[in-house]
Amino acid sequence: MAVWVVPNVEHYEYLPPATGGRDAWPRTPHPDVLGYGLRDFGNRVGLWRIAEVTDDLGIPLTLSLNLANWLHYPEIFEASEARGWDVMAHGLYNTRYHWEMPEQAEREAIGQCVEIYRTLTGRMLRGWFSPAATWTKNTPDLVAEAGISYYCDWYHDDQPTQMNVRSGQLITLPYQMDINDAMVWRHHFEADDFAQMVIDHFDTLWREGADHGRVVCIALHPYIMGQPHRIRALERALRHVVSHDKVWMATGAEIADWYLSDQWSEAL
Repeated sequence: MAVWVVPNVEHYEYLPPATGGRDAWPRTPHPDVLGYGLRDFGNRVGLWRIAEVTDDLGIPLTLSLNLANWLHYPEIFEASEARGWDVMAHGLYNTRYHWEMPEQAEREAIGQCVEIYRTLTGRMLRGWFSPAATWTKNTPDLVAEAGISYYCDWYHDDQPTQMNVRSGQLITLPYQMDINDAMVWRHHFEADDFAQMVIDHFDTLWREGADHGRVVCIALHPYIMGQPHRIRALERALRHVVSHDKVWMATGAEIADWYLSDQWSEAL
């Protein structure tokens, strides 16, 4: 069984452009210091708490990254490169929504993320998860067109699956909206509840994976689970996961490469 841990490392603009469909800061027109400051806390403090836990447990991370984050927080870019963290793009900013975006504008937005990543790392961007979970009917086609390997806007399986696109190749990797600490935020669960959800989800798929491989995604936000009163619950859940045998702690790119190579072998 493959397990990937995915912190959403985001940047929210203090004064985002009006892109329609969603209000990033419902407390406006007054400055939403509460909302902006909390997200800033995730990048200044929370991410580093999560990194301490995952470093200690030897867990590789795949950042669901707003690419502009690396421009605003160069220390996060440096830590990502030093630790070998994988990256799937989460758009440019988490305040730039793709809902109702014209095709060419979305093509350019995806291309901008690919180019920033290539400029900073010299590598090709491998994964895509649309900013703030906003997308259009064109998104899968445009992601494949850009040369990106895997896609996480669909939450439809516990295994990677092939996706039909206009050109190229694209697979979906299991990403979680359920085993996602955003549920703590939106539905007033607390950290121990979330930890138990992770454990129960993992235990079920670990049993099923004895015969058929499964993918467990643990989706996090540094401003949520990186809080002092929540971090120990996250550590408890992750220690449970790594204590099991037959578990591959992987990155998104590693899972995608495994699946694509397996498919290629079958095709031969």
